[in-house]
Amino acid sequence: MAKSTVLTSIFSFTLTLFLFCTFTAAKSSSFHRTMSPTSLGLQREKLSHLHFYFHDIVSGPKPTAVRVAEARMTNTSSTSFGFVAMCDDPLTVGPEPGSKLVGKAQGIYGSAAQDDTGLLMVMNLAFTEGKYNGSTLSLLGRNMVFSAVREMPIVGGSGAFRFARGYALAKTHTFDFKTGDAVVEYNVYVFHY
Repeated sequence: MAKSTVLTSIFSFTLTLFLFCTFTAAKSSSFHRTMSPTSLGLQREKLSHLHFYFHDIVSGPKPTAVRVAEARMTNTSSTSFGFVAMCDDPLTVGPEPGSKLVGKAQGIYGSAAQDDTGLLMVMNLAFTEGKYNGSTLSLLGRNMVFSAVREMPIVGGSGAFRFARGYALAKTHTFDFKTGDAVVEYNVYVFHY
């Protein structure tokens, strides 16, 4: 009987040790954990307003946006449905091409609407000036280019804009129907830490 009690005690101890080790190992190898924002140095969230001009130059010897793909039907579509362009457009303080450069809009846009002139915009707004130098905002949304004002979401960012969320209002400042070149005024409202 004593031998049975000893074996039961050893078995219970071994099982308890095994379960403890398994639980500890599982917990330490977990791929997620809950954190406090302050552990990353994040303080109070703030709302920033950025104002700049986006220069989309598709003509001339040094375009800032180039068509990289199109569907067979794009040239017969009234909305240019199916084209995709890659851009590296300057962002400036004023609407003039020689105005102070504050960043670049780098990404792609494409005609994504068959009945309207609507673009899918996928852009990184990469800033090169002031306290936002080296920081980016990620814009992803629908741009109905012939609407007076278009609203597109800001879905993230980097650097000073980590955890960013907000929206951009785009308003065409000038559009040249002959060349396709455009200058667009942007007002961006973004929450970030």
